[in-house]
Order: sequence, then structure tokens, then C-alpha cells
Amino acid sequence: MSTQIFVNLPVKNLKQSVEFFTQLGFQFNPQFTDETATCMIVSETIFVMLLTHEKFKTFTPNTICDAKKNTEVLVCLSVESREAVDAQVRSAITAGGTTYNEPQDHGFMYAHGFQDLDGHIWELMYMEPSAIH
Repeated sequence: MSTQIFVNLPVKNLKQSVEFFTQLGFQFNPQFTDETATCMIVSETIFVMLLTHEKFKTFTPNTICDAKKNTEVLVCLSVESREAVDAQVRSAITAGGTTYNEPQDHGFMYAHGFQDLDGHIWELMYMEPSAIH
């Protein structure tokens, strides 16, 4: 069995977050969805649990940081092309997200990102296959 990763993110409004990520093309697993949480499917082995603040607090003794003021995590996803990076960022902005920097072109790697409705940073990157050894 492959190792799976479940990234857990607190969200202020679960319904709005689901609508936001649906507009970006993500799907959700209804088995792990209720009024306090949902499981966003990124790939066969990567999932993002969007949890209301109340639900998230049951998993940690620490204060939830305000991701619009402090950065706790950077989520970086690879995509299939430079065009896909730009398209996903455009979709995020259309859905209510924001950008925090300009695209980064390193020749062999191209990246850009967005902040979701709660301020979490999502980096998208494309790496030229010839650069991977």
C-alpha cells in the first residue's frame, strides 16, 4: 500500500471553502464529509481535510494561527504544464482567492501560487521532465 498524506487545514466557513475548491476542479469524498469537515481529493494518495475551527481545535492544544497574518504551512502541488499553473491561479482568483507574488520562472521550473479564502498558501509548480534526474 502506498503512503497517503492527509493535510489538515482549519477553515472559517466550510461551505464557502468547498465552493472555492470545487471551482478549482477538486472533488470531495462524501464518506468523510459532514457539517464540520470534508475530505478534498488531490490525488489517489493526497487528501486535504478542511476542518471547521471547532473541529480543528479537537486535534491540537495550540491556538489556530490566522493564515492571513502568519504562515504556518506552504502547500505545493505539481501540475502538468506552465499553462496549468497559470490556469489554476486564474481560477483561484476568479473564485475569490488572491495572489501574493508574481510567477517565478527558473527556466527548468515554473511556479506561481494563490491564497485560499482563509489565507492558506497554495504553490503550483511545473518542472521540466528533463530536469528530473
